[in-house]
Amino acid sequence: MKKKLYQIIFIIVIFLIACIVLFNKKEENTLQKVKVSEVAHSIFYAPQYVAIHNDYFKEEGLDIELILGNGADKVVASVLSGDVDIAFSGCEATIYVYNGGEKDYLKTFAQLTQKDGSFIVSREKKENFTLNDLKGKYYIAGRVGGMPFMTLKYILNQNGIKDDELTLDTSIAFSSMASSFIGGIGDYVSLFDLSAKKIIF
Repeated sequence: MKKKLYQIIFIIVIFLIACIVLFNKKEENTLQKVKVSEVAHSIFYAPQYVAIHNDYFKEEGLDIELILGNGADKVVASVLSGDVDIAFSGCEATIYVYNGGEKDYLKTFAQLTQKDGSFIVSREKKENFTLNDLKGKYYIAGRVGGMPFMTLKYILNQNGIKDDELTLDTSIAFSSMASSFIGGIGDYVSLFDLSAKKIIF
């Protein structure tokens, strides 16, 4: 009698475990996979990282795969090719694609930040830095048309600093700016916070 009771309890436990496993598997399969390419890792995107880490997207039925694109041109190319579903970049990328005559052009549909996330990083410590300290210096500015370059140009223009008063290197790809600076190129560079932190610390 006891043996039969143990067998029944064992079967019920196995059944419950099977139900839990199958239910969890079904729940995982119902998640909508979304591939997201970001232009750079940045503290600006901290809410997104927290949401992914704490499974907030999964609670909403989304399985997020985050991919580092290393530059707006690359994240835009990944959307156009269908490798990713969504890309984070400056809205200028959308304009370039549209002006290029692409029939299936991109659409900007959300604003994550209001400011450019790049910082001016100096090779040497500079007390009481002002933008005038850039005069006569070599600056790795990013590609022409990229957000770091356009922001820098805007700031220089607003402060009356002309192009011929410093050297702006626009030949270095976004993903190579930090390593080029570490390698000895330039007096200043525009970097996002995490790249700048690697150099400073």
